[in-house]
Amino acid sequence: MAHFLETQQPLVFSGKKRNDRDDDDGDAVVAKKSALAPCEVDPAAALASIRHEFGEHGGVNMSIEASATFTVMEPDTMKRMFAGELGPDNDFFVYSRHFNPTVLNLSRQMAALEGTQAAYCTSSGMSAISSVMLQLCSSGGHVVASSTLYGGTHALLTHFLPRTCNITTSFVDITDHGSVADAIVEGRTQVLYFESIANPTLTVADIPELSRMAHEKGVTVVVDNTFAPMVLSPAKLGADVVIHSISKFISGGADIIAGAVCGSEKLVKGMMDLRGGALMLLGPTMNAKVAFELSERIPHLGLRMKEHSHRAQVYAERMRKLGMKVIYPGLETHPQHKLLRGMVNRDYGYGGLLSIDMETEERANKLMTYLQNATQFGLMAVSLGYYETLMSCSGSSTSSELDPSQKAAAGISPGLVRMSVGYVGTLEQKWTQFEKAFLRM
Repeated sequence: MAHFLETQQPLVFSGKKRNDRDDDDGDAVVAKKSALAPCEVDPAAALASIRHEFGEHGGVNMSIEASATFTVMEPDTMKRMFAGELGPDNDFFVYSRHFNPTVLNLSRQMAALEGTQAAYCTSSGMSAISSVMLQLCSSGGHVVASSTLYGGTHALLTHFLPRTCNITTSFVDITDHGSVADAIVEGRTQVLYFESIANPTLTVADIPELSRMAHEKGVTVVVDNTFAPMVLSPAKLGADVVIHSISKFISGGADIIAGAVCGSEKLVKGMMDLRGGALMLLGPTMNAKVAFELSERIPHLGLRMKEHSHRAQVYAERMRKLGMKVIYPGLETHPQHKLLRGMVNRDYGYGGLLSIDMETEERANKLMTYLQNATQFGLMAVSLGYYETLMSCSGSSTSSELDPSQKAAAGISPGLVRMSVGYVGTLEQKWTQFEKAFLRM
């Protein structure tokens, strides 16, 4: 597949349309799997090693392929494409719901970032999650999932999949490995699903051990790594599939909705199959112009994540000294700090999110109001990964899909404030703004 990495391959120009008699030639066009497994290297190094796509006229940036459909030189070529004999791996494209060269380039970057054989980029994070679950699970199937998940994912597993597909889910405390093992029904459970760092409690999953347990029973491990790009590489740690809401840290601009599925060549090919692929038939297609925008942001993702993480670490330590109940995986007091320290990629810190437990929704709202309207520390808004600090009371916003008992099981208190730490302004300037708001409380 053209999603594969290639290490130290010559830089090539894109845009040349070859005929089908050239399909065994042109190694420069095919993005091959690296001889060095990408999961063995720093994500930034893996990203720097993939093929650079130039523009049609030699521009340093690749051209945007905005076409919905593609022409062929000979009638037989189209027949061979629909038969699966020719495809994007040798520069043949038929229709942009299937594969598009610009989206394919972003997919190649995502595969490098996560150290997987292949990737496919979608129109939203939820479309990536939904498509993966529908691909991996069949009617009557069973999923074991963490009880602490993004509200939309929880609703998908709790309400939508049982009603429409007869796929049921058992929710467990993902840190209680005994409960996880008991919930997996060998021969029936098809997927173990969890977030690398949970939304919004920042619970850290033991990816290697959970993957080992699942694989022993023939279960596929799917990990949502939206909270920790660059910081964690779940595929390196044993996961089979890695999902992202690219809308968050990877985009960084709070201006694009997008998602990605990262996994094996077999998985991506299966999801793009003309007759049975969830991505191909459901059609959560990414626009090529969006893919181009995102591909220009990934090269500096590592720098951004380092600053997000650095500021979150400093703020968390200072908030703790103020006597606040702060949750951040980089603090030694976090219950999974030692676990996370053993899994992270070096130099990227522990992520750009922290949570503050204000105990009641009233106190949480009061703090956020001061932080936004009195001192301009941040913005009351959902989502994360923006260059400005974003904050929301999770129980009444991004986790509102959970009922009270489910929130309790997930460890989400009424006053839990999720904070995505930005990097605009100086660190001391922004901290002064936070401290003023806190003292005003």
